[in-house]
Amino acid sequence: MEISLFSILDILGTIAFAISGALSAMNRRLDLFGIFIIAFVTAIGGGTVRDILIGDTPVTWMENIMYIYLIGVVTILAIIFRNKLNYLKKSLFLFDTIGLGVFTITGVETGIQNGLDPIISVALGAMTGTFGGVIRDILCNEIPVIFRKEIYATACLIGALAYVTLYDLGMNTDVIYLATALTVISIRLVVVKYKITLPSFYPTSPGSSRIR
Repeated sequence: MEISLFSILDILGTIAFAISGALSAMNRRLDLFGIFIIAFVTAIGGGTVRDILIGDTPVTWMENIMYIYLIGVVTILAIIFRNKLNYLKKSLFLFDTIGLGVFTITGVETGIQNGLDPIISVALGAMTGTFGGVIRDILCNEIPVIFRKEIYATACLIGALAYVTLYDLGMNTDVIYLATALTVISIRLVVVKYKITLPSFYPTSPGSSRIR
């Protein structure tokens, strides 16, 4: 059976987000069951939303049991080697960023394969990339990154726009995949390193936030 590059990217995104979810759960000191649940929903959340929106049901992980085993094995390895990951926050950021870049690709690609408008495909790419992290943060009792000042979904949108632009120009598929992933990942690395954020409409002083 021939394995496509698209399938490989989907697997890589699943692995990255599973590790991201497991690290986030361990950082919140959840029990073993909680770690597996958070890893699972982080890994399949974006893809599930994508499949439901385009009417592709049963969703991917229900039709292919390999994803269940993959997430389980990855989560176990993340738990076993948790002490090797000395900086949980840095590791969480790294794997979350990788998953973000890869799943943005799979989302846009799915939209294009289903004949959707490029703008809809861009939105689908952003949702596929971000919704796993949104579910993870909500279950871990945190405000999702996508709703904060930090540039997160914007990176997906720019990467998705790069994808559809290169696709319209007739570029090689591998080049498009690489350029999209590098765009999303590079933006995330740069904005976090230099603390670049979206504009805030709220006063910075705690006292000034009081409603009068």
